[in-house]
Amino acid sequence: MNLILNSRLSQFMTNFQEDLWDWQQEDPLILTPKLIDVIRVLEFVNIERFVPSSQGLVGRPAEYRSQIARAFVAKAVLDIPTTEALIDRLQSDLSLRRICGFQSVFEVPGAWTFSRAFAEFAELNLPDMTHNLLIKRELGDQIIGHLLHDATKIEAREKPIAKPKPEPQVKRRRGRPCKGEERPPQPETVLEKQQHQTLEAMLANIPKACDVGSKKNSQGHTESWVGYKLHISTADGDIPVAALLSSASTHDSQVALPLMKICNQRVTSLYDLADSGYCSRIIREESRKLGHVPLIDHNPRRGEKIEFLPHEAERYKARTGVERTNSDLKDNHGGRHVRVRGATKVYAHLMYGILVIAAEQILRLLN
Repeated sequence: MNLILNSRLSQFMTNFQEDLWDWQQEDPLILTPKLIDVIRVLEFVNIERFVPSSQGLVGRPAEYRSQIARAFVAKAVLDIPTTEALIDRLQSDLSLRRICGFQSVFEVPGAWTFSRAFAEFAELNLPDMTHNLLIKRELGDQIIGHLLHDATKIEAREKPIAKPKPEPQVKRRRGRPCKGEERPPQPETVLEKQQHQTLEAMLANIPKACDVGSKKNSQGHTESWVGYKLHISTADGDIPVAALLSSASTHDSQVALPLMKICNQRVTSLYDLADSGYCSRIIREESRKLGHVPLIDHNPRRGEKIEFLPHEAERYKARTGVERTNSDLKDNHGGRHVRVRGATKVYAHLMYGILVIAAEQILRLLN
């Protein structure tokens, strides 16, 4: 198969149209444009290939796991809010039922089976694994101009954890220390620690419990929410390359380094673009170590703001792509319909949406 992305996509679309024609001749279905999108995404990502088989294992074999995995992808494409609504749609819509692999209405499992399967897929990190391999397969041999980093709030229906009270700080006299006086060194910041950590250690130390977050919106007003933050890195063409989940109170900059390293394992890129929340000497240095050019808006922090040079300001305009990814996830692919609890399940739910967005945006390159 041709290694050029556009040729790969053209070949995929040709095979897809031939398969769809054979399918319609065999069993005519009513296919709306949205169901055509479901078929295109399912055939492109092939999530069922990554569903582990229980054949040969002890105990009753798990049933319909591949079909359920396809159904969860269809749920993200169609922006169906709940699993109960998905089951109802599968039972009433012959076309969607056949697309997901269920031959009759009696094969559609109950909500309890869907719930168990979702928990299994979340523990296996199935949607993120599928997304990772999709990005490597389609973009791994390309050169990406810009990687756009940002975080978006995720509201959850959970009780936030109670944060421990901070230890009282020992007050010390202002000014220079006296002769012979020894003062304890300042503790390392999260970014300073991450400079010497492996990627696995960074990921393990990211807070993931549900708590309360607050930030200023575009109008300058502070708003709070209960839940999480999803940190997304988006490539040119509004294709999400990687995403990580953290507690709502986690600062955006504390997830920047692991996110950049994950992206570096998946694609080759030239520029890192981020807003002033990522303004840090350490982040800029790590970006340069990865062979990138950091374009991060300067945060004056009560000083004088350093503006971009004219050519940098023009290139920085590309950062709006990550905002489109954030809104697409929330408006069209389940970002506002988080009904599961716990960081592992919430991340899996959101990654189905990220997987669908990546597939749709890559397929859109044909146009």
